Amino acid sequence: MSQSAAISNQTKRWQEMDAAHHLHPFTTHKELAGTGARVITRAEGVYLYDSEGKRLIDGMAGLWCVQVGYGREELAEAGYKALKELPYYNNFFQTTNPYAAELSQKLAEVCPKGIDRFFFANSGSEGNDSAIKLIRYYWNLMGKPKKKTFIARKKSYHGVTLAAASLSGLPHLHPQFDLPLPGFVHVECPDWFAEGGARTPEEHGLFAAKSLEDKILELGAENVAAFVAEPVQGAGGLIIPPANYWPEIQRICRKYDVLLHIDEVICGFGRTGNWFGCDTYGIEPDMINMAKGLSSGYQPIAAVGVGARVGDVLFNSDEEMAHGYTYSGHPVACAVALANLELMQKEKLVEKAGGATGAHFQKKLAELDAHPLVGGTRGVGLLGAIEIVKDRKTREKFPDVGTVGAQCRNHCFSNGLVMRAIGDTMVLSPPLTITESETDELFALARRCLDLTAKDLGVA
Repeated sequence: MSQSAAISNQTKRWQEMDAAHHLHPFTTHKELAGTGARVITRAEGVYLYDSEGKRLIDGMAGLWCVQVGYGREELAEAGYKALKELPYYNNFFQTTNPYAAELSQKLAEVCPKGIDRFFFANSGSEGNDSAIKLIRYYWNLMGKPKKKTFIARKKSYHGVTLAAASLSGLPHLHPQFDLPLPGFVHVECPDWFAEGGARTPEEHGLFAAKSLEDKILELGAENVAAFVAEPVQGAGGLIIPPANYWPEIQRICRKYDVLLHIDEVICGFGRTGNWFGCDTYGIEPDMINMAKGLSSGYQPIAAVGVGARVGDVLFNSDEEMAHGYTYSGHPVACAVALANLELMQKEKLVEKAGGATGAHFQKKLAELDAHPLVGGTRGVGLLGAIEIVKDRKTREKFPDVGTVGAQCRNHCFSNGLVMRAIGDTMVLSPPLTITESETDELFALARRCLDLTAKDLGVA
């Protein structure tokens, strides 16, 4: 993430303060201090602007989250109104606030059928941590205290708290912190491109689903609490399941009485062309976790939604549910989230992502299939992945996986595009408000950066 040598004194001061005092997420700090952090100072629509005035099109919607784009006054006004009227009060002591109550009602309207009770947290990580506790509590209330093991998938991402990181199937999240904790295991994921070999995508989908059944039988169904998964795996490389995968997963969970907890943090709120990934793939969850698009990232907020099976048991318990956060259901965060959902409904952003906007995005994405560096593209709604490969026929990656992706990502930043590299998979997830002309601009930049990367590698 290099910066121009000729930068302003103000930018230098911000970089120096940042290097001296700010510990960044997922960062090698000495390296960043040497190059200087990029300083983003404002944003509008689908564009970011840094402290030197450079404009970038945000192909990642922040971190998969800015559904309504940047600079929406409706959300700022909703937050300001709440700050003036009720800047804070907690939801302990048998108390609520209008914004939390109204947001709960709105979520019940848009969430997958049957999900109608909500616990509020502040991030997706906190939400999954809370879900783990609620699932353990549920099985205790049901008189099955041995059902405590959680099964997730390899390459999954569920957050970074101790429990959520243990749930995540990304090995680099574990060694520094002596994780995973006991009680968390991982099975195969439906990543056909990287791991399907000679199998068809459908054959690989059944192979991945069978690994769940095999693991349940190995552990004993009486010991398994829940299977936790994203509809589309995001941070693991945008892994889109074949059509037969989710029906088979649901059959297995029902057969062995294993709860199905769906992590909708990335897929929720229109990203896959429906309100939730569950809607896109016909999943009937017992619980879901949501964050990111819930407020379009304008305020930190998450929610765990529960269906009747779990929700009725928790609701009807005679004992106190001893869990909650100081900022659970924060009035300002709830007010902004409520305004965000109302704006999405008013502008029909979900319908557009599943309709013309998403169709144009997927058309432009597919045009990159012919690029000499691309082994394939895949996408759904306003999600897209581009596989950079050494051999297009065999899907073989370049040696030292991630190096070429980093090269491409750096070209993107230099040329005014934010496109994420996950290993050598380039990933896109723009705001749902992106226009056709902005989509064209995004993919023209993506092609240019692929060309520059190919030139670096000597690929014609």
